[in-house]
Amino acid sequence: MAPVSDYRISHIAALEAEAIFIFREVAATCQRPVLLFSGGKDSIVMLHLAQKAFAPAPIPFPVMHVDTGQNFAEVIEYRDNRVAETGVQLIVASVQDAIDRGMVTEPPDGTRNRIQTPVLLEAAEKYQFDALFGGARRDEEKARAKERVFSFRDDFGQWDPKNQRPELWSLYNGRVHPGEQIRVFPLSNWTELDVWRYIGAEDIPLPEVYFSAEREVVDRGGMLYAVNEFIKPREGEEVFSEKIRYRTVGDATLTAGVRSDATTIDEIIAEVAATRITERGATRGDDKTSEAAMEDRKREGYF
Repeated sequence: MAPVSDYRISHIAALEAEAIFIFREVAATCQRPVLLFSGGKDSIVMLHLAQKAFAPAPIPFPVMHVDTGQNFAEVIEYRDNRVAETGVQLIVASVQDAIDRGMVTEPPDGTRNRIQTPVLLEAAEKYQFDALFGGARRDEEKARAKERVFSFRDDFGQWDPKNQRPELWSLYNGRVHPGEQIRVFPLSNWTELDVWRYIGAEDIPLPEVYFSAEREVVDRGGMLYAVNEFIKPREGEEVFSEKIRYRTVGDATLTAGVRSDATTIDEIIAEVAATRITERGATRGDDKTSEAAMEDRKREGYF
């Protein structure tokens, strides 16, 4: 009897295949997709997957960054370099421009995370995008755990977790009426550890903020914020040096680092494998405003 072939593949290879299938499904069924690309690790992985999905052809849709103007400088530099290498079109939806036009008002505390949403929705309407790829994963936060891979949004860009389409047997429904959108999350079934293992396996370069270095920080409520142009020590705060890295990258005004000695991908993988708190829970100040902070923003149209 002839030997039976072994078709088993690794967990990471299965996740990659699923994500590539999702990218191709959207390209086949939607008219004007766009990939949200901030220069953070999840969007970096998504851009890499999109390249693999359509190679040797170019990526058949643009990328867009909703730029608050409060980003880490290393991340913006990486974003621009990566876009140039890829040759993909970059659309920048500027929160500062929206403030200057009077479309949104900067909150008294100076943070801009909450006012990204109307800027995102305005850009989606301007360019008539009907599918927006996001890097959200279900393991990040409890509101995102409710998310479908194809997440339906109404003509106001709002998310209703009770009004989502079934996805039995990985069958996706991308049909939308004019004005409606689908937010698509190819990394839904990935974990933070999966992302790092994939980055290591594919040898994907990253911004330096993801690796440990001595940084000047202040401690606010047990979270370590690097002192920079956006974070200045308040009265009574002590500035001290600490070896930290960033597990996730959002606005510099709201994203804290974690104590770490990890300077390589392998060391980060070992560190993440041992942790018991998600990266958003550990480092994102915007998720700590209330128990339902993320879900409230998503209902407003946040990605």
